[in-house]
Amino acid sequence: MEGSVRTYNVVHLPGDGIGPEVTAVARDVVDQAGKRHGFSVDWRHSPLGSEHYLRTGEVLSDETLAELRPADAIFLGAVGSPSVPPGVLERGLLLRLRFELDLYVNLRPAKQRPGVETAGADDLDFVVVRENTEGLYAGAGGIAHQGSSFEVATEESLNTRAGVERCVRYAADLAKRRGGKLTLVHKTNVLVNAGSLWMRVAKDIAAAEGVDLDYAHVDAACLYMVSDPGRFDVIVTDNLFGDILTDLAAALTGGLGLSASGNLNPARTGPSMFEPVHGSAPDIAGTGKANPAGAVLSASLMLDHLGEPAASAELEAAVDAVLAKGGAATTSAWADALTAEVSR
Repeated sequence: MEGSVRTYNVVHLPGDGIGPEVTAVARDVVDQAGKRHGFSVDWRHSPLGSEHYLRTGEVLSDETLAELRPADAIFLGAVGSPSVPPGVLERGLLLRLRFELDLYVNLRPAKQRPGVETAGADDLDFVVVRENTEGLYAGAGGIAHQGSSFEVATEESLNTRAGVERCVRYAADLAKRRGGKLTLVHKTNVLVNAGSLWMRVAKDIAAAEGVDLDYAHVDAACLYMVSDPGRFDVIVTDNLFGDILTDLAAALTGGLGLSASGNLNPARTGPSMFEPVHGSAPDIAGTGKANPAGAVLSASLMLDHLGEPAASAELEAAVDAVLAKGGAATTSAWADALTAEVSR
């Protein structure tokens, strides 16, 4: 029996603040689910984050990146510290991982959870597929004449047909699997060049895949997410708009503490990365108050990506069951409650 156990190599990057606390809980429930479903995870620790940077001056070396590539997945807690200037870790670690590992889809489910007080309408259950390597986050632009009265700052949005096509194709396939429709969100009446590319690609792929396609300007989509979220099933959008829409979705469904994300390489030419989106929260780090729900739900996405849908569903159901009972006040209480649910 032991020889038949499936093994996955996962890099555990706990990071900063509450990251180590919440991912430790998630690791435990993943291991517990693995025993029930016939798989194991070989967790490989990575020290990357603020402390590593402050100690070594290194954000992400080429050697460390090469060590990450063979993994089946990366499980990230959170990075960020008041001691590190803004942008150092965001660009040097998170964005570099997205670009180098070709994590071109950012997947963010938005779903009402039992026992959670939410804002807006009560029929919210959709997924945002955000293009993750292009747009305004590609790093094109610069500053000229800095510090003078003639200073000019530019940011350029880069959108390639290949990049848009593969993102929309993933979203269309997801919409087919969910049995719903695909909604493109952009700002085609103002961003006429990028908007035209996204619209033409979305129409072509939706027609080829037999998926119903809707469209909403990004400002209108924000309104609909509050007043009529049931109109959405799978949203596909560019990098910046997706970043904004997913935080609004989190606010509508109980906050960032319950939000999960996957940074996916659907072609599987390298590992995908999974992380809760709540940040490092240094103000509560070490207090025992961190909520691990987002980390466990991110681990659920990871298991689904690795080909363990039953275990994935079990972790999500465990989170929902704890929330339905009112949640838990401490990290350790969450851990105990989740363990009890997964053991049922």
